[in-house]
Amino acid sequence: MLLKTKNKIRYAVVGLGYIAQTAVLPAFRNARKNSKLVALVSGDKEKLKKLGDKYRIEKRYLYSEFEDLMKSGEVDAVYIATPNFQHRNIMETAARYGVHVLCEKPMAVTTEDCYSMMAAAEKYNTQFMIGYRLHFQAANLEAIKRAHSKRIGDLRIFNSVFSMQVKDQNNIRLDTVERGGGPLYDIGIYCINASRYLFKSEPLEVFATATSTKDSRFKKTDETICCILKYPEGRIANFTVSFGAFSSSDYDLIGTKGRIRLEKGYEYSQSMCLKTYEEGKTFKKRYAKRDQFAPELIYFSDCIQRKKKVEPSGEEGLMDIKIIEALLLSIDLGSPITLEEIHKRSRPGETQRITRPAFLQPKLINARGPEGTRH
Repeated sequence: MLLKTKNKIRYAVVGLGYIAQTAVLPAFRNARKNSKLVALVSGDKEKLKKLGDKYRIEKRYLYSEFEDLMKSGEVDAVYIATPNFQHRNIMETAARYGVHVLCEKPMAVTTEDCYSMMAAAEKYNTQFMIGYRLHFQAANLEAIKRAHSKRIGDLRIFNSVFSMQVKDQNNIRLDTVERGGGPLYDIGIYCINASRYLFKSEPLEVFATATSTKDSRFKKTDETICCILKYPEGRIANFTVSFGAFSSSDYDLIGTKGRIRLEKGYEYSQSMCLKTYEEGKTFKKRYAKRDQFAPELIYFSDCIQRKKKVEPSGEEGLMDIKIIEALLLSIDLGSPITLEEIHKRSRPGETQRITRPAFLQPKLINARGPEGTRH
């Protein structure tokens, strides 16, 4: 596709829910050197009107008009921020018209969807990236660097709890797993991906068990899921995710000689604290809240302009969905699931570190936060 604005990639944001309003739309200000927001797509006319006015965006489309936008030549790329089960159709429509795609994680609901999306990107020669914002974030990249510096010895155990109280029964996070609902798709993917980039390898076997209380919120999905991932070289990742517990988002990486702990390691609206315990000493570094979405836009636009291979790619998104499917099968069968051995060479590293300042959280329009608050 020939770019009409050579120095900036023109984006449409598809889906104007919580993540789009609190993170994606404001991020364009910090990514303005090579990225420009030019169109909005939603099923909510009020959102289109108010957000279009706020960000001075003239091109406003309903979902039913999305293909018309793709045909128009008015955008070079889309940022997909819709519910998980809608990702495939939107991505494939965009790719068909030569429009590049930056898709929120999880990439899709099934591996079948993932393979189809990757095939579409290849067929139509479009760039396709999955929105793993932590691959560009300083604290997580420092944790990876320290983990492989041998400061804490040989890596052995990854441990994490990611939890929150999802209070609203109508929250899409409480939908069925067939539509990408439940704690594994929504927050478990962070734990899976973190263990993979910290160990720099892929799990060989997984096991999971689920539990729920009698709480009426959890009629369609599990409340809490506990997972074990067996990695090569005797390494183990275990994590618990829950929609019915007090907020927690920390992880620990334990080696033979020390430990790395990242507090608030999955968050984008809070500061983080990295602690390293090695040789009887404790090192602590705080990372202030930063805009974690502008770096994705800057990097993706640069890849489009320079025709560079993107990372995190569709392959990265596929790997996490393969693991999630195996974990869900393990819950159903009550037994471990063996995964095919895969060697993925590309991992996030220091070269991808991009830092941009934080911004004030905007007022929401017809959207629910992670814990169900409606604004």
